[in-house]
Amino acid sequence: MQLAGSRFTDATAMLGNDLATLPNFPAEIRAPAGTLAGVSAFQIHFASRDILTPGDQPNVLVAMNPAALKTNLSELPRGAMVIVNEDAFSKRNLEKAGYASNPLEDGSLSAFRVHRIPMTSLTARAVEGIEDASTRDAGRAKNLFALGVLSWLYGRPTDVTKQWMQKKFADRPAVLMANLAAFNAGWSFGETTELLDVQYRVKPATDVPPGTYRNVNGTTALSLGLIAASVRSGLPLLLASYPITPASELLHALSRHASLGVTTIQAEDEIAAAGMALGAAFGGRLGVTATSGPGMDLKAETIGLAVALELPMIIIDVQRAGPSTGMPTKTEQSDLLMAIHGRHGESPLPVIAPSTPGGCFAAAFEAAELAIRYRTPVILLSDTFLASSSEPWQVPMVPELPSMDPAFASAAEGEEFLPYARDDRLARPWAVPGTPGLAHRIGGLEKADLTGNISYEAANHARMTELRAAKVERIAEEIPPLRVDSEPGARLLVLGWGSSEGAIRAGVQRAREAGHVVACAQMHHLNPFPANTGDVLHSFDRVLVPEMNTGQLAQLLRARYLVDVESFCKVQGQPVFAAEIEEEIARRQ
Repeated sequence: MQLAGSRFTDATAMLGNDLATLPNFPAEIRAPAGTLAGVSAFQIHFASRDILTPGDQPNVLVAMNPAALKTNLSELPRGAMVIVNEDAFSKRNLEKAGYASNPLEDGSLSAFRVHRIPMTSLTARAVEGIEDASTRDAGRAKNLFALGVLSWLYGRPTDVTKQWMQKKFADRPAVLMANLAAFNAGWSFGETTELLDVQYRVKPATDVPPGTYRNVNGTTALSLGLIAASVRSGLPLLLASYPITPASELLHALSRHASLGVTTIQAEDEIAAAGMALGAAFGGRLGVTATSGPGMDLKAETIGLAVALELPMIIIDVQRAGPSTGMPTKTEQSDLLMAIHGRHGESPLPVIAPSTPGGCFAAAFEAAELAIRYRTPVILLSDTFLASSSEPWQVPMVPELPSMDPAFASAAEGEEFLPYARDDRLARPWAVPGTPGLAHRIGGLEKADLTGNISYEAANHARMTELRAAKVERIAEEIPPLRVDSEPGARLLVLGWGSSEGAIRAGVQRAREAGHVVACAQMHHLNPFPANTGDVLHSFDRVLVPEMNTGQLAQLLRARYLVDVESFCKVQGQPVFAAEIEEEIARRQ
């Protein structure tokens, strides 16, 4: 289903529609086929206008077996179209899905427009006669049959999918022919039968700025942003990571770009990965480590060491539902307080969060800028929804991106090197080991101001603590102010962070169309906050903060600005939906 969804997405992007996707897959690597736990789904929302979310309720559901039907049916509105593979509705499959009777026969689907297609048998018939194509090949190709049906239903271009298949299965001719036959059969079924009595034509989007576009998910955008930062800074990129869902995909993505000077290391554990990234930073590289919630717990001590050493390092946390193993493939925003406070001692560092899949590029690039400019580790908070969701993204021109000067330290003749002297931003020198005249102490013990020697003096510890904190707070002077989209007279502000932006913008838009006067804003910088955050909060009577946690940003805002922030909390492993935002706005008006 993920493959079929991604192929449909690429064809939709090629046609020029705007889109947003929501992949949803089980945590188990091989969940029992036909069971509710094994259902994998892919949702896509596309149109000729600006698309902000993957949609609240699908208008069409393609169910390949009873379990898929039972798992997803509750999300459909009345009158929605349901396309089912009726061959899969056997007694055994119905039992595995928990059905006492066949829903195709008992009238329980009367509220929907149901189309029954024998996909398994039609695919097998289409593959018959292909030399060396096995029964197993035919069975595995039925998702391409379903993709062919949907491609006809929505007028998607077929050459995009066929070209992908020819490349994907070039070394397996029988599999290629089986999949092409299944896809063509699905298209022909829609074209020649009268079972599907409507065909939709969605025109290309017309309000899209000119440029070169590609379809990206958040993981791809993060990898490209890091590579661009490497190019513009001249620093070789090193990612050290330990496999963990959903952050493992970033390791896979970057491992394909060794030709661009990217080094990837699959470490033996999370602690080693963090140590390698910090060691790379010490050695003059762009050191990055990526993980999800449980890995952040293990990296905490090394991140604290990076704060003490004041070295540029990027830590990417692709948040997932916790605690502990939790729900590894479901989304959440529950690591914010850990990112800001989750280390021993006073160890502040910048925290930023992208809000769209394409926006992950800019967030990764900015994380590198802040890390290099201020000599500090930076945490980037993505999440499962951003990592796996896709959207069209305008490819930037790399030479037009701002350059980054690492400004490595150099020895001045006759002068003592002071490794903890500071510039106007309070950043210390970045001294690459082995550079003559720049030898200095390194380690986790408290450093003496300027010299970097080990110090246990009370006054020095207080000063170094204050300097590290002041350096991070000074970042607020350079980051953009919090931008508010407001209507005249708005007294309610909906304020979000991370992946909630699309749902908030769509929900606010719907609320305005319903007659409500409301403002919205999105925070990308979570430590420090933008300099005007307090003024923005105090300019509204009510502030609503939707979060996929139990109110973590709301806690921070209340504590910092003494504003009675109201929370809308969702911890269901699902993203926030626009309809939920609209409902919460209506309740407060």
